[in-house]
Amino acid sequence: MTTSDDKAVFPLPERRLRLGIVGGGRGSFIGKVHARGARLSNRWDVVAGALSSRPDVARASGREWLLAEDRTYTDYREMAEREAARPDGIDAVAITTPNNSHHAIACAFMDKGIDVISDKPLTTTLADALDLVRRQKETGLVFGVTYAYAAYAMVRQAREMVRKGLLGKLRQIHVEYFQEWALTPPAAAGAGAQWRVDPAIVGPTFTTGDIGTHCHHLGAFVCGRPLTQVRAEFHTLGPPKPLEDTAFMHVRYEGDIPGTIMISQAAAGTHCGIRLRVFGEKAGLEWYQEEPEILHFRPFGEPARILTRGEGAGIGAHAARFVHMPRGHPEALSDAWGNLYEEFAIAIEARRAGRTLPEGLLEYPTVLDGALGVSFIEAAAASNDAGGAWMGCSLD
Repeated sequence: MTTSDDKAVFPLPERRLRLGIVGGGRGSFIGKVHARGARLSNRWDVVAGALSSRPDVARASGREWLLAEDRTYTDYREMAEREAARPDGIDAVAITTPNNSHHAIACAFMDKGIDVISDKPLTTTLADALDLVRRQKETGLVFGVTYAYAAYAMVRQAREMVRKGLLGKLRQIHVEYFQEWALTPPAAAGAGAQWRVDPAIVGPTFTTGDIGTHCHHLGAFVCGRPLTQVRAEFHTLGPPKPLEDTAFMHVRYEGDIPGTIMISQAAAGTHCGIRLRVFGEKAGLEWYQEEPEILHFRPFGEPARILTRGEGAGIGAHAARFVHMPRGHPEALSDAWGNLYEEFAIAIEARRAGRTLPEGLLEYPTVLDGALGVSFIEAAAASNDAGGAWMGCSLD
């Protein structure tokens, strides 16, 4: 007899899948994060890349990444064409480029039957995001989006506890994310900082699209409730820049559950402070990304409890499958990226083999989650422009 815990066990890999990466060359942080996460999962080999739009940087980066010369490309379109024609071509592509290129790159590879893993935000416009949703539905390809915080073991534990009703009926949901790096003027903070504040590249927002989308996804993911409405106020509290570096929002989730999202990249003394707090009629939960091993569970009228990542002692099956070390041996964001790439690999391997996976086995963020994130960005920007009016967030 199959139990719910049995359904949480991942199938063993049949082979390592072949990953190609677009973007991520010299000077890029996120491309290396993708590659390390993929390798850490033990389900991928990184075999090809168009690592920069500058040919000299693309070739030099390919040598640094130990890619074969004939699989080091200077143009993603050529990469899609040639990899699709190879008997040992890539199984999936990871898109790690600036926001405004995601749609075109994804289309190029989807047109060749190659599964896609994309950075967030998915696109710079909702129209482009919906086009990718349509293409994914028509092709049946796997399309993952890298909201990596959702792949921490203790985030999965929080999701499982909410799903099992340990908090009772949900009453409020709060997510915050504070960083300080945008206190440095963009011109002095490097090329990555400069394109992130360019509306032509990132769309209508800076901080809301960059870290606000993580907050949007994390709250909805853990609580199993989509965010339906937002009322936003944007600020520029660091050096002058074309777009906001801070935003404060009232939000509502499905079921008319109220909450807040507070974000800033101009908060002195902070680094990567994403925090989730969920309150129900029976208990509250709190998780903080800079202390990711710990989940605070506080039942009403009872002593507070601290759950730590590890096997047993209250850790659910969906969290336990992402436990790789015993308690006391810390795991971190790199492990969350490995967890995410493990789920991507399982989904892609199953699709390519024509296998159906048990319902609920995988919980990775999809193209639909990415499109909802773009809807949130546009709604928040529209709300700010309208003086803080409530705006709906949906794909309708």
